[in-house]
Amino acid sequence: MQKPSFIEAIEEIVQRDPRFDPDAYLFVREGLDFTVKMLKKNPQGPPSHRHVSGQELLDGLRRHALEQFGPMSKTVLEQWGIKQCEDFGDIVFNMVEKGILGKTEQDRREDFKGGYNFDEAFVKPYRPALRRARSTTSTDRPRTSESKKLSNSSN
Repeated sequence: MQKPSFIEAIEEIVQRDPRFDPDAYLFVREGLDFTVKMLKKNPQGPPSHRHVSGQELLDGLRRHALEQFGPMSKTVLEQWGIKQCEDFGDIVFNMVEKGILGKTEQDRREDFKGGYNFDEAFVKPYRPALRRARSTTSTDRPRTSESKKLSNSSN
């Protein structure tokens, strides 16, 4: 029997576990490739021919989402059924169980638990910076030409 293609394998996974859209699996696969390339570029990192840990993959998936979807990252991921880091772990281990990805003896679903808060990771980078609280006396408020006329006429 012929081994199913990547797409066929994902379709089989989604039939068995419909929590996540097929695009979520494609994204995680692309995110793994992104993470491997990212780790190879890091001259201070460990050798490039090694296994990617769950925490490294989470960081790579976060960076990849921000690069691909920008301020829509959280919305896109939620549309695919991904609402927390543990969901990435479930997707990875569904792919491991199907033989699409490999794992080491040390790899566990729990490696993805509590990785980061999705609002902090995907929304906060796009929020405007909060201005420092300032005292707003009449002398340090910005003034329009009309407000200057009004204040001069009251003197």
